[in-house]
Amino acid sequence: MAGAVASLVAGLATGVGALPIILIGRPTEAQQSLMLGFAAGVMLAASFFSLIIPGIEQAKLLGHSQMGASALIVVAILLGGAGLAQLNAIVPPLDKLGIGPDGIAQARVRKIWLFVAAITLHNFPEGLAVGVSFGGGDFQAGMTTAIAIGAQNMPEGLAVAGALAGLGYSRRASVLAALGSGLVEPVAGLFGAALVAISLPLLPWGLGLAAGAMLYVVVSELIPDARAMIGGRATTGLMVGLVAMMFLDTSLG
Repeated sequence: MAGAVASLVAGLATGVGALPIILIGRPTEAQQSLMLGFAAGVMLAASFFSLIIPGIEQAKLLGHSQMGASALIVVAILLGGAGLAQLNAIVPPLDKLGIGPDGIAQARVRKIWLFVAAITLHNFPEGLAVGVSFGGGDFQAGMTTAIAIGAQNMPEGLAVAGALAGLGYSRRASVLAALGSGLVEPVAGLFGAALVAISLPLLPWGLGLAAGAMLYVVVSELIPDARAMIGGRATTGLMVGLVAMMFLDTSLG
């Protein structure tokens, strides 16, 4: 129960981080470029400091050698990136399936929602990590993990809400979508706490797969789109997002 509640609070932080969009409203093209760059920087830092490095450490704790742990994460990253790329290639425009928001058939709209999906996907292993921390019986370690992940979720929420607001979605819808992307964490947290013996071996794979998916979205979608608007602002946003997320990851543990 503690793991589920803590992961819920961490997930809610995504919505808290999105709240500035209520004041900003729909961003200008320059602000959109800045926010997309910021989102790319957040995702790059999160891929390495929230997913890849913890994944290697978790694999080592499970008995893998340094080389074996690194190889496991490499395979998981490649599978995550290739899987999302293949899914993006074969899934038809969602409007033809009768699902998804209006205009999702448009290339840029599809890319932004792919980014939202990647953020949501990466929140699952983070919630799993919180649940596993509590499920292992160390309450202090669980609280530390939950606080750290909650703080990291705030810039992610801002990135999601800013990207959606730039497409013309209302401020409320953008914030709610950001909140929704974080609410997979309590589901994963409950799963991780209840099935800690099963989820521990799967955690490095989940972290690596999510990292691969996020890196695919950053490299193939976000950075090209952001620079196509106003390159200098996109670069500034990327640097700010990267160092902010890196600071949160490395200072909070």
